[in-house]
Amino acid sequence: MFLYPAGASINMNNNIRSLYFEKLLPLFIVGGDDGNYVPTVQSDLASLQSLSRRIHYGRFVAEVKYRDAPQDYEPAIRAKDRNALMKLLTSESVEEMVKRRVEKKAMVFGQNVTLGDDNDNRPRYKIDPLVISRIYGEWVIPLTKIVQVEYLLRRLD
Repeated sequence: MFLYPAGASINMNNNIRSLYFEKLLPLFIVGGDDGNYVPTVQSDLASLQSLSRRIHYGRFVAEVKYRDAPQDYEPAIRAKDRNALMKLLTSESVEEMVKRRVEKKAMVFGQNVTLGDDNDNRPRYKIDPLVISRIYGEWVIPLTKIVQVEYLLRRLD
């Protein structure tokens, strides 16, 4: 699938960078200096790239939604009505499903696995799965929808 040329250039990376360093990192890091600068930079870069890719996929989602129902989207696009577009794009049930899915993935793939004689069989996580769900609900999904709206506003150019 190809993106409509006028909308293909949408770039939210400055917003993503600010979000990452100002809001997300404080949820994960502890104070201090462990001296692991290179691995930290590599992890930050990989995280930023993953967030950017995930959020910018919204352009493709918007294109699919537009193609499925252009008659619904065109009036709002022509009126430059961001609120109407946001309403058309929003599916609370899908958003809840996404948040539950990422929480479950964090539970499965984010466990600290030990082979010791630990009598406590409760799983321990590298990152609290509820934090991952919160990140999606408060930041990833809303930014993705902003990308979708921006894409659609350019769709008829």
